Amino acid sequence: MNPRERRAARHQPPNPEAATDARPRRRKAPITVEQVVDTALGIVATEGYEALTMRRLAGALDTGPASLYAHVVNKADLDELLIGRLCAELVLPAPDPAAWREQIRGVCAQMRDQYLKYPGISRAALAMAPTDLQAMRVTEGLLAILLAGGVAPQAAAWAIDALLLYVAAYCLEVSIARRRAADDDTAWVLDRDELLRRFTALPAGTFPHTTRHAAELTAGEGHDRFDFTLGMLMGGLVPR
Repeated sequence: MNPRERRAARHQPPNPEAATDARPRRRKAPITVEQVVDTALGIVATEGYEALTMRRLAGALDTGPASLYAHVVNKADLDELLIGRLCAELVLPAPDPAAWREQIRGVCAQMRDQYLKYPGISRAALAMAPTDLQAMRVTEGLLAILLAGGVAPQAAAWAIDALLLYVAAYCLEVSIARRRAADDDTAWVLDRDELLRRFTALPAGTFPHTTRHAAELTAGEGHDRFDFTLGMLMGGLVPR
């Protein structure tokens, strides 16, 4: 029986002839999709996305892996539910033609902050064709903002794809860097002074531009680079 058939079976009346033990049994409270998502997000928040497997999730819910498939079809389906839950937290502004670039940046920053709460979870958004209604709500909102700003429909559609891809990739890189920085041997990945020292120590004859512009290559605090890239992407969109 496949996962979809199991879902359908849940709506069938019980078969009394299937019972082999007449003794009353204490039933556990049924697991809900919301509990599955809540528990999965809890695992990701504390252990990272790579730790999230169906078996690990089933153990956290005190059930067997097979029982999860009454609620989610597979891991990809779970990923979509997780991204959908995060998208549900995003506040989408009413499109303002005079401030469409700022509005796009604001939505992307919200998404960035949601992803970074759950290390590595943006990996689930990569290569995903969104069909979850909450994810579609975000796409619809972004499209409305861009169209209100006068961006051509085709350019707006591809811009949304580029923006979502960049946000997911940026957050994944930050999560990986933070995990590596937790190891003393690789703490330099987030240490600007150490990076600057390594760049300036390179042979200037071989790396003349790197050594000369080491300060620029290692510059940026917080999400400065994120904001710069969004601005660059927005700058390429010319209203009709």
